[in-house]
Amino acid sequence: MSSDDLSRRPRQNDADRAETSEAIAGQAAARQAEPLPEPAPESESQPDIQPEIQPETQPAPHHRVALAWAGLKGRWTKLPAPVRWAGGILSVLLVIILIFLMIFDWDWFRPSLARIMSDKLHRPVRIDGHLRVHLLSWTPTATVTGLKVGQPGWQAADKAAPTGNMAEIDGITVKAELLPLFVFHVVLPRLEVDHPVVSLYQDKAGRANWDFSDGTDTGKPAKLPPIKNFIIKDGHLAMTSVQRRLRMTATVNANENADAKGGQPFALIGAGTLNGAKFDLKATGGALLNVRTSQPYPFDMHVQAGDTVITAKGRVLHPFNLGQLDGAVTIKGRDLADLYYLTGLTLPNTPAYSIAADIARDDRTYHVTRINGRVGHSDLEGKLTVDIEKSGRPNLTGDLTSTRLDFKDLGSMFGATAANAPSRPKLTNSPEATTGRRLLPDASLDAERIRGMDARVRYRAQSVIASPNMPLRAVSLGVKLDHGLLTLDPIDISFPQGRLIGTAAINARSAVQTNAVDMRVTGLHVENFITQAGKPLEGVIDARLKAAGAGDSVHKAAGSADGRMVVVMPAGMIRQSFAELMGIDATKGLFMLLSKDPHQTPVRCAIADFNIHNGVMQAQNITFDTGVVLVNGSGQVNLNDESMKFVFKGKPKKFRLVRINAPIIIGGHLSAPTFGINAGPAVVQGGLGAILSTVSAPLLALPFINGGGQKDADCGALMGEAQAKGAPTALHAAPARPVPAPVRK
Repeated sequence: MSSDDLSRRPRQNDADRAETSEAIAGQAAARQAEPLPEPAPESESQPDIQPEIQPETQPAPHHRVALAWAGLKGRWTKLPAPVRWAGGILSVLLVIILIFLMIFDWDWFRPSLARIMSDKLHRPVRIDGHLRVHLLSWTPTATVTGLKVGQPGWQAADKAAPTGNMAEIDGITVKAELLPLFVFHVVLPRLEVDHPVVSLYQDKAGRANWDFSDGTDTGKPAKLPPIKNFIIKDGHLAMTSVQRRLRMTATVNANENADAKGGQPFALIGAGTLNGAKFDLKATGGALLNVRTSQPYPFDMHVQAGDTVITAKGRVLHPFNLGQLDGAVTIKGRDLADLYYLTGLTLPNTPAYSIAADIARDDRTYHVTRINGRVGHSDLEGKLTVDIEKSGRPNLTGDLTSTRLDFKDLGSMFGATAANAPSRPKLTNSPEATTGRRLLPDASLDAERIRGMDARVRYRAQSVIASPNMPLRAVSLGVKLDHGLLTLDPIDISFPQGRLIGTAAINARSAVQTNAVDMRVTGLHVENFITQAGKPLEGVIDARLKAAGAGDSVHKAAGSADGRMVVVMPAGMIRQSFAELMGIDATKGLFMLLSKDPHQTPVRCAIADFNIHNGVMQAQNITFDTGVVLVNGSGQVNLNDESMKFVFKGKPKKFRLVRINAPIIIGGHLSAPTFGINAGPAVVQGGLGAILSTVSAPLLALPFINGGGQKDADCGALMGEAQAKGAPTALHAAPARPVPAPVRK
């Protein structure tokens, strides 16, 4: 300031000086006695300059910086000299490091980075392009070009595997937030991938090259760090799965907005074949911009593989964490077993189906709830849970129910189709054993599938729709699958009166599949299976079947089975006309039949005992003892070709004026039995065949339990022998009902 200015400044009086002193003292107190820079020494020649009085306002920004620096300098000077020297050296080193990072050629670090990535991904990694890094930012950025990721070691030895790299990427740009890195947390404000070409492969055993683990934790879901903006430009994907029989090529793009053609910002579109059938995949979603981990990311998916169609509306609950998903799914197709190639789950064979469900994934666990749909003509509802072990092996548990089950739909589980349905019995003059179409299903069970998962599922049907001569009330099945051992326990089928209970096991753990069944029938009322009016036969049947055989189908297992089957009727009632015909009383029996005589005679006991060896059921004892006729029989059923032939001979217990000694024959095969009488040429020419053609099929189906002899059978001994052989039987009283008076002629 010039001397002229000073000469023009009005002089302050003593009062003004006092106010100024008080103001300065107040400001100093407000600064909490913060030390100020030392004043310069006064010169004797310096004029006595009084400070200019300023209004009471906050110091200017540069004044505040000066004051802060002065305070820091004051503290710094108070530190010990060694500390000041160390701080200075560190500051210099920091400056040097920052300058070094700014001018450093990061391409020198490419081999080291490739080795680090190889160790993490357990496969060779190479960087053929450049590595550019910008660290002096709150969001450091790195760009890699010419990145190539090789295949795992096991794939090189697989001749069916595609050659070349697993992934080739023109460029990747990664931007990370700096501060979270200090607490080992990665947050990516932007990830941009330019022209990735990826080749995925899965071998027959289920090993996949997209599994980057060391092989000890293959079931872990993919989880990327939070990415706020994710861009994929012109991505190409090829996938081959030998295990799932899938071949697909796809394109994938994730843009910042929809393209000019109105497509979705995110789109994965693929096409190929699945198990030889046409396969199409389309997954779409919104732009992956400003993504928050707390806000779910919605997506739509449509898959068609042959006759199977899947549509889904889902959400990634925490974006880029594929272990947290949920959505509503609808599935329809020709056979639930076909879903194996899409899901890896071993499901039973079924008729055409349409099912809706909610699916949620929680890390290694999938929850399938609110299942609702139809399988064939049966409704289905319930819930399932799939747990994925560290080895990648699925474990299925759950409960399923049907309000109304069409019994034909249940037969599909074992390979039964319309071609396996039996034909109506036929009358013939020469019923010989023949072969024909299969009654026992011959659909093979895929052992590799059931070895690949475990399961424990319970199924219940509250009511059953079946044919009139197969009255069923309810069905309950327990299914357990444990490392290739499939067990049905329990098998529980309820009838209007009586139950069929038991177990069945299919052991596919070894190269040769073995099968075993143990079934019991208790309290089964035979009259419930006869649709003819008047119920010509009444009584309670007990039975036991225990057998084991080898083969990958029901037919093969039965064709090699060994075991035993016993069927008993401790007591009952039979229409007398039928009993007379089993003794071939050509006068009274036929007259009573044609006149529909309802008079009954008691069934004292009946037994059919079969020994099963190498698929042949050989009758050991067939006895049917009634009040008027004792019937004995013999014969066999060959389960290999399903042929059969039985001979039944009946002897009246009372004198008959006219009687033809002609045994009843049952022949044909299981799918189409034939009935007839071996009465000789003379009787046949005499018209007996024409007379028998008036006899209904239910009548001729009855004599499969034979008897012999004119005296009463020893029913007590027969029942005791049946019990010793495992038949769950006891003496049941004959049905109590009025017996009309016989018609006398």
